[in-house]
Amino acid sequence: MITHTFLFLEKINKKKEQAIWAQNIPDWRTFLNTKTIKGISPEKKHYYDRQIKQAQQALREDNSSYFLNKLPTTETWRLYDYFKDNVCYLDIEINSLGKVILVGIHDGNNNTNFFIHGANLATSLIEKELQKYKIIITFNGAAFDLPKLKKQLNINLTIPHIDLKPLCLKLNLKGGLKEIEHLLNLKRPTHLYGNPVELWKAFHASRDREYLQLLLDYNREDCENLQRIMDYCYTHLAAALTKNLNNSK
Repeated sequence: MITHTFLFLEKINKKKEQAIWAQNIPDWRTFLNTKTIKGISPEKKHYYDRQIKQAQQALREDNSSYFLNKLPTTETWRLYDYFKDNVCYLDIEINSLGKVILVGIHDGNNNTNFFIHGANLATSLIEKELQKYKIIITFNGAAFDLPKLKKQLNINLTIPHIDLKPLCLKLNLKGGLKEIEHLLNLKRPTHLYGNPVELWKAFHASRDREYLQLLLDYNREDCENLQRIMDYCYTHLAAALTKNLNNSK
């Protein structure tokens, strides 16, 4: 879907994008091959052509960072299909004082790496893990996970971020992660509906690793379900965008 959007171009909003689509210009290639576009001056067209060619080059080089802060935050989902094989799903857990005690990073396959307070919760290790990926996906991460990581661990993202919460709202899926899972019939083992704060408190008090393992399993379930929710959101948002493109012709 990324090659169908013009929102990364300066001063192109959704209304302007619709106007471009309406001129039978659905993608970058057609834009470049079209000499004149209504509503865009020749000088601006030349400038946009250069930006689109830079974006094409970024895709050829698998450089997702090119699009960092270029797309509206609710539109970064359009990158998902192109970089699907190199995305990660992140979820953090905090203690009763709001301190990060666990970061889970799922690779989209079968592996979830954990960074645990008192063991390996280190900025350098988390950043090294994140460098493997092209996109990071969270649920409500823009308001919660990422600010926590930035403030407490001084972690700043160098790749685009897709926050699933606003995407779910677009699709009329309301509530927190557990509510969304219920709406999409994503089931998890009954023993993994607990309270992560209480699990950490029990582990911290007893040092019984069974509580820690439950917390890790809980976090892993969160991360893996982020992938399922992302697939659902992308499928439905891409279908709506395709319909919009066709209706604009």
